Amino acid sequence: MNSIIFSAGARILVALLLVFSVFMLLRGHNLPGGGFIGGLIGAVAFIVYMLACGTEEAKAALRVSPEALAMIGLFIALAAGLVSFVFGDPLFTGQWWWVGGDSYDTAVIKPNSVLVFDVGVYLVVLGSIVSLACAFEEEV
Repeated sequence: MNSIIFSAGARILVALLLVFSVFMLLRGHNLPGGGFIGGLIGAVAFIVYMLACGTEEAKAALRVSPEALAMIGLFIALAAGLVSFVFGDPLFTGQWWWVGGDSYDTAVIKPNSVLVFDVGVYLVVLGSIVSLACAFEEEV
């Protein structure tokens, strides 16, 4: 599409959608949201950018091929699930740690394997949906 208005508006919309997708990712294990919905919103951002500026420019903006992004996300999600084996728990059991406090309630930082799993799901969904959209766009 060769619309200057759509191209300019898409750049602003893409930035807002990507920020919102990261927000949905980070609030996911406490409230509704998470890696899946965050990845879908991020994919919509790249699809809007693809419609405004073209497939090649959208792939260049992603900086990594969508297929590689999905594979990296799958590896991260699997690694997060395997962390539980280190502690003798079943596969994909969530593990929580705390930094800067006497207990989990008083901790400053609360890293966990669930968030790492959500990041993996985010990347899988983002990569696979953008890959499908690129294939459809190149077909037409």
